[in-house]
Amino acid sequence: MNALVALCHFCELHGPRTLFCTEALHPPSPTPSSQAGVAVPGDRDRDVDRDGEGLTMRANSSATQRGEMCEGCRSLPASHPGFVSIDDETGIRFLSHQHPRQPQLFSVVRQACVRSLSCEVCPGREGPIFFGDEQHGFVFSHTFFIKDSLARGFQRWYSIVMVAMDRIYLINSWPFLLRHLRLTIHSLQSTALKVFDTEQGICPQRAARMNSAFSPAVFPHQRSGNAARSLTSLTQHPNLWASLHSSFSWLLKACGSRLTEKLLEGAPTEDTLVLIERQTEEQEEMSCWEGAEGDGQKSHHHQSESKLGLNFLCDDAYLNELPGPQFRSLRHLRQVLGAAEFRQLAWHVLMGNQVIWRGADSGLIQSAFTVLKSLLPVGCVRSVPYSAQYEEAYKCNFLGLSPDVPIPAHVSSSEFSVLMDVTTERSGQSTAVGEDDICSLYQFTISSANTQPVDRGPTLLNKLEVALSNENLSVDVVSHCLLCLKEEWMNKVKVLFKFSKVDGRGREDTQKILALLGATGPGEEDNVRLLKYWMTGLSKTYKSHLMTAVRGGERSPSQ
Repeated sequence: MNALVALCHFCELHGPRTLFCTEALHPPSPTPSSQAGVAVPGDRDRDVDRDGEGLTMRANSSATQRGEMCEGCRSLPASHPGFVSIDDETGIRFLSHQHPRQPQLFSVVRQACVRSLSCEVCPGREGPIFFGDEQHGFVFSHTFFIKDSLARGFQRWYSIVMVAMDRIYLINSWPFLLRHLRLTIHSLQSTALKVFDTEQGICPQRAARMNSAFSPAVFPHQRSGNAARSLTSLTQHPNLWASLHSSFSWLLKACGSRLTEKLLEGAPTEDTLVLIERQTEEQEEMSCWEGAEGDGQKSHHHQSESKLGLNFLCDDAYLNELPGPQFRSLRHLRQVLGAAEFRQLAWHVLMGNQVIWRGADSGLIQSAFTVLKSLLPVGCVRSVPYSAQYEEAYKCNFLGLSPDVPIPAHVSSSEFSVLMDVTTERSGQSTAVGEDDICSLYQFTISSANTQPVDRGPTLLNKLEVALSNENLSVDVVSHCLLCLKEEWMNKVKVLFKFSKVDGRGREDTQKILALLGATGPGEEDNVRLLKYWMTGLSKTYKSHLMTAVRGGERSPSQ
């Protein structure tokens, strides 16, 4: 992690001072010349400088800084070589001394130290706070007090700051940093408290100060004498700085490895956003169930259902665990059902009607759903893979039923649903069969009350059938073709949503937009139904972003 950790102290004589600093030095990336074994001018100087870093620490070598330091402002003597730790896995060096070795970092840490112990303080003067800017870096600071029997108010003020240029990374690490820095602070405070109690037992300072005569001439000398106590003296810890070096080095290493960056090629798709939102909702819902008392069995049941639903949506490899024959692809499903039955089934899927499969082989039904759900955006998929009772259409648009479950009359007579009955062929032999033997094992009967012709549109289905019927195209090519078609129509959905829902345009403007999007002409009614249905699959993130942008645009002219 490209960050720096420092322990700061407010000296009563010299103000805010940096006591101890740990920084991470990343290994240089190899150059082509160095890989070929050719010496590059300046490499020897850099190697010598790297070998000596942590040993010289030129930042605190000036006579001016040494003259302005008291015992309370100094951690390590000028002759101390400092501390160096090397991570064998990454080659990163963790260097610790009183000040950073680079002048630029010295000024950044100095400013963070001053601000953390003066103006940037949380209520009560003890606790965490975040501040900073792009120019001087961002700072996570935690201020705290250390007991001192000789100090004014019997305590001294310290802070631990972490400085980084990445604001988002530092904010995301807030809980982690707070938890582990509090352990270090508590260790320092508890050690110093024992020393404080011992000193107070030997010579109580409160009574001595109350009985001593106050004189303006003597006060500066008294204050000067009490101000020069080091942190080592306050804690009586012989290896204090080595211990802090280990703690800070571990903190930098652990904080850098707990979060990783991922390269996203372009903006995330709507399917990705919806999956992220659903995963977040699943985690929040599971935490609520786990926090409920006395619902352990119910929580376990809900967890299994959530896992099944998540696998159905996200993990096609889950089908490999299912026994029996399965549908492998849209082309395989089309070959088994036939071109006419497949088009009718795919039409109902794209229009948002409820698709019901009823049969005894739950694995075959789930494989059919996994293949069919690839026709839709993830946000439009609501599934009950296999159930012993009928579920209403508002709960799911994919429903698997056992063979003895009756279909309600209002569903069987509705044009907004389609039923696929899967029955076992009596002539089938009870021998081991492969995936290609589905036709010989099962009989498929499709039924629907819909009277509207399904051979006109939508345009997406027409193009998909052309790709499926072309045997020269492999299954992977057809999958990429379907992905491109879905992205094309999701972009049209976004435009239509912006004009019709956000801007509130009239019917004439909407018709012009549909013509511009290529949704008019043959199959226009099906294209419009598809666009309106796919609007329900837009992510909440996109809708919220769009509404915020529109409101901001409406607000700006008045301002």
